[in-house]
Amino acid sequence: MCAPLPHDPNRRPSSSGSVVLREPRADVLVGSRCAACDNVAFPQATGCQRCGARSMTTLPLSTSGRVWGHTVQRFAPKSPPYVVPESGFVPFAVGYVELPEGVKIEAVLDCATFEELAGAEVTLVATSPVPRFATATADAGAAPGATA
Repeated sequence: MCAPLPHDPNRRPSSSGSVVLREPRADVLVGSRCAACDNVAFPQATGCQRCGARSMTTLPLSTSGRVWGHTVQRFAPKSPPYVVPESGFVPFAVGYVELPEGVKIEAVLDCATFEELAGAEVTLVATSPVPRFATATADAGAAPGATA
């Protein structure tokens, strides 16, 4: 079972226990595009990683993409900076999401089950403190550690 990290303001509990899809968010990830070779970078860069040109423009990135690769964090990361929630540690997924612009974003991944993540379509649900994407089946009403 994938579980949300604690204190996730983007999750709404479901009164029926069913899946609750998130409303679109106003915030977006901001990258940059090279005017010389069209390469896209995230986070925003002052110089191109591909050709070295210094002619970068600001680029708001797409809010949906496909999971390119992932892993499951099955033990609590070092603290600090990680703070173990009062309810205890719950495994969570992290991985890379490939956006239509061709850039891959490292992010926390919310899901109903870890098995559904390979190649899954995901949508941006938070940009801070780190990018966070979710599958359409991520159950916003699930309690950390609950099973599907």
